[in-house]
Amino acid sequence: MNQSPLPTIIQGGMGAGVSCWGLANAVSRVGQLGVVSGTALDVILARRLQVGDPGGHIRRALASFPIPGVAERIIERYFVEGGKAADKPFKSKPMPAKKPSRHLEELLVVSSFVEVFLAKEGHDGQVGINFLEKIQLPNLPSIYGAMLAGVSTVLMGAGIPKSIPGILDKLSRKEPVELRLDVVGTEPGEEVVSEFDPNAFCEGNAPEVDRPDFYAIVSSATLASMLARKSSGKVNGFIIEGPTAGGHNAPPRGKMQLSVEGEPIYGKRDDADLAAISALGLPFWLAGSFAEPDRVEFALQSGAAGVQIGTAFAYCDESGMSKSIRTQALELSKQGNAKVFTDPVASPTGFPFKVLEMDNTHSDQKSYEDRTRICDLGYLRHAYKKPDGKIGWRCPSEPIEDYVKKGGNLEDTRGRKCVCNGLMANIDLGQIQNDGLLEKALITSGDDVADIARFLKPGQDSYSALDVLEYLIPGKKFEELNQLSGSVKN
Repeated sequence: MNQSPLPTIIQGGMGAGVSCWGLANAVSRVGQLGVVSGTALDVILARRLQVGDPGGHIRRALASFPIPGVAERIIERYFVEGGKAADKPFKSKPMPAKKPSRHLEELLVVSSFVEVFLAKEGHDGQVGINFLEKIQLPNLPSIYGAMLAGVSTVLMGAGIPKSIPGILDKLSRKEPVELRLDVVGTEPGEEVVSEFDPNAFCEGNAPEVDRPDFYAIVSSATLASMLARKSSGKVNGFIIEGPTAGGHNAPPRGKMQLSVEGEPIYGKRDDADLAAISALGLPFWLAGSFAEPDRVEFALQSGAAGVQIGTAFAYCDESGMSKSIRTQALELSKQGNAKVFTDPVASPTGFPFKVLEMDNTHSDQKSYEDRTRICDLGYLRHAYKKPDGKIGWRCPSEPIEDYVKKGGNLEDTRGRKCVCNGLMANIDLGQIQNDGLLEKALITSGDDVADIARFLKPGQDSYSALDVLEYLIPGKKFEELNQLSGSVKN
């Protein structure tokens, strides 16, 4: 278990590649908890290598990967000296699979290792990694890769991750692990699992790894209490996330009701019972519009160890978000025109998904409807049992005729958007599809994006992660921790 002091500020695990290693490094090196997003790191790594690995950071991290031959194979397959031509598509990598090929398994383990390794480089602070319970197939090898790099904390939401603490225990003991998959159409008592064996992956020579802390991301005291009592291992803390936080939100409790604008309506029933959560005796952090000094103080007075901040960090200099998007969002904020729509159907997961409204992005429904549907990344596909008993995969955002042919309900495709490809475009790694068009961004943000311009100092047109921290805790001097090497820049 991590024995370091609890951080006041946890930097949230925002959209894929936004909570990148450079941002986490900047937050962690001043004593708070920097967090990298663990979502889709395999495709992000493959595409970073194909654009030439600017700065050589990926290859530097790969040189420290402890299992011989693995890094070399990945470099040989994906690295393009000087970067691919701008008008050429990215080389594809294998889709998520219940039984991944050796290559896919290596890519999953290595990509998490690289992201955590770079986030930890140059300081001795804590680094976390955030995963989504709903994206199940990559989780076991991805978690192991993060542990190989010495990750301090694993955070997980978007589901009920009660099996993850025990998985962390077993991986730290070099034992095989399995994760039950959600499969539509299975019989009562019938289980389908994904598996990972660290010793087999490491060819019988798995190195020692520490068990990281586990923080569950929840929206209610009921779920927190259940996880504290019934998880497969120890839960070390909770992130209590409210409905104004970015990304996927828990749906409102009770029957879904929509506002005139078409957004889910949240009420008092959706407010977490902080007294009940505090009574569990575990540290917790509050998330969702807490990027104000008085809100940080409110959290501390409520018994929380601190707060998790996402949106404020998503638009800072160190973020992995495209610079052009960050610039546009800040301009919208300055003009008072930055607006987020909580879309009840956009995400294939079925969870409400917050989308920043911005020109030339897929926040515009007409723009999205003109896009040719394709499912070529597959992280948000649903598993289902086919008539022959085998497991199939379908996504409400894939071509409609394909989804229906696989037994999906036509109604489930209404308004669905390809979150996977949109998130890659957000970080300048969008694919050029077969029709020759570059995928457009689909930007997720918390409601706080409306006022991110408050972090700008006079005369500046951008702000840093340190600017956010100094704003949140006025008067505190954020000093860098013991330095292990020179400053690292993303």
